[in-house]
Amino acid sequence: MTSMKPLQISPETAVKLAEQLKVPLEHLMHMPQHILLQKLAELAKSSATETSDPESK
Repeated sequence: MTSMKPLQISPETAVKLAEQLKVPLEHLMHMPQHILLQKLAELAKSSATETSDPESK
């Protein structure tokens, strides 16, 4: 079994990610990396959809 390493991100980045993902900072820091990456991908996809479709506003 592999040990979980803390995420290698700066405190400022962690705070911004927690805000964007709407999760508490502590939750973000203990989130498995593959889940975090999945959430980031979903976030990027949804923001790309919002910006590329001017009629949705």
